[in-house]
Amino acid sequence: MEAPKGRKLFVGGNWKSNGTLKFVTEHIHNVVNKLDFDEDNVEVMVSPLFIHLPLAAGILDKKIILSAQNISPFAKGAFTGEIAAEHLKDLGIKWTIIGHSERRSHFTESDDRCAQKVVEAQKEGLNVVLCIGEKLEEREAKKTWEVCKRQLDAVVAKKVDWKTIVIAYEPV
Repeated sequence: MEAPKGRKLFVGGNWKSNGTLKFVTEHIHNVVNKLDFDEDNVEVMVSPLFIHLPLAAGILDKKIILSAQNISPFAKGAFTGEIAAEHLKDLGIKWTIIGHSERRSHFTESDDRCAQKVVEAQKEGLNVVLCIGEKLEEREAKKTWEVCKRQLDAVVAKKVDWKTIVIAYEPV
């Protein structure tokens, strides 16, 4: 498979809420760092748990992009348990996932909340994998485009820099 001229294919692996220090170490050494791909045409990203980002950063081959799975919609402050974009920047992390279907459904993150996270990420110079997609019942009701447009419109309204955003279509 080849990307359109001037673009690269982008492949991401979200490890969700899985893995231990041992797993991360072994998986990176035995699988991720051994991936063979054409860096001129493909970018590969992995997203381990936040607590594993420093470990992964220290052992991950530089050809692999390291990403957080989520960020706070707020700058640093009194937001217990939240990870601000500034915190990721401080760790040297340059990417984050925003709007994952599990965040939208299990944590009831609205389109506007996801858009605010994009704004916060961009304030700190982070790149974003923006997840959009419909639920099965919305697909069956033929509302796929309506849902995806609504999710994108929330971000468009924030006047963001689209050059730092990769859109990931992930229907639920």
